Amino acid sequence: METASYIDRGARRRGRAGSARDAARELAKPPVPGHRVAVLDTDSGFLVVLDRRLQGAGWETEVLQRKLPVKRAAELDAEALIVDPALLGEGRIRWLRDLCRLRPEISVIACTASSTVAERVSALRAGLDDWLTKPCHPEELVARLDGAALHRRRAAPGESAPLAIGEIEIRPDQFQAFVAGNSLDLTRREFQLLGLLAQAGGEVLPRERIYESLWGYEMVRNDRSVDVFVHKLRRKLERHSPNLAYVHTVFGIGYRLAPAPAPAGIEPLAA
Repeated sequence: METASYIDRGARRRGRAGSARDAARELAKPPVPGHRVAVLDTDSGFLVVLDRRLQGAGWETEVLQRKLPVKRAAELDAEALIVDPALLGEGRIRWLRDLCRLRPEISVIACTASSTVAERVSALRAGLDDWLTKPCHPEELVARLDGAALHRRRAAPGESAPLAIGEIEIRPDQFQAFVAGNSLDLTRREFQLLGLLAQAGGEVLPRERIYESLWGYEMVRNDRSVDVFVHKLRRKLERHSPNLAYVHTVFGIGYRLAPAPAPAGIEPLAA
């Protein structure tokens, strides 16, 4: 009886160890093969190491060594783009912003040797997923790429049904939103924000939760990015639906989306 108990304990230990090894193997598996990433860079040494790391992580790579017109870049058969903004010239922020507008579903990561805080902030607010400064370790770049792509796939709008709230119609499969039949010209972040608020069903979403859902990491104290994007979204909604207010501020907490009559305008003072 004692021997049997010992054997049972040993079997349980081996079972737990086997389960742990299986779990470790699952975690070590690369992403589902078939994901493609385009790399716009001319640093040959960096490209050799990066390509090896990307292939090991299950990515198919396409190296581009010259700037493409933004419309051509938007047509690339790729889920993600790693780009050195130095190759894009003086209009690099505009190029990146236009790409994010034309291809809101693509993950974009900038990796360059020198930049300013203003450039990085402008690019991230335009829709970039991340920005790294060279020299950086290719393993970190691949990890950030995997994280951005995973976050994008989890929030893939194509998996959602169309939403209608008041005069707003959201078509996630097309990355399109309409107000009173008029198409809204939304950036990727603005579209994600609108979809996130709409899916909440009128409930208040805290700023921190909105930030983590859109950017994928914890909000830094006093960061006003959410407020900036809410302001931009409000203006675009009001332009096409002036009689309704949609995005409402709950002071000290966050925002909610619900159609309500717009506040009456202030009458001019009598002479």
